[in-house]
Amino acid sequence: MKAILIREFGGPDVLKLEEVPTPKPAAGEVLVRIHAAGVNPYDTYMRAGTYPRKPPLPYTPGSDGAGVVEAVGEGVKKVKRGDRIYIPRKPLAVRMLNTRSR
Repeated sequence: MKAILIREFGGPDVLKLEEVPTPKPAAGEVLVRIHAAGVNPYDTYMRAGTYPRKPPLPYTPGSDGAGVVEAVGEGVKKVKRGDRIYIPRKPLAVRMLNTRSR
């Protein structure tokens, strides 16, 4: 899958589209193919390294997403493969794991 990765803090040029392994959802997790993603102001501060809380590098920025469930881990009851969902405050990626759908 493709994901935006930040390997160092800085300007917009540190945003790199890279190929990464597709995650497999563990128990209580959901894999979502993202169709729309949001980046909020604090994401730009984190990317620049000026936000009080810095994520460990590398990381994938982004805040909100909407997409379709591709796979669910054991114990997930609220959603199923094919469901359209909205995810608040998760990383920007073509696919992402959501741990809030247990």
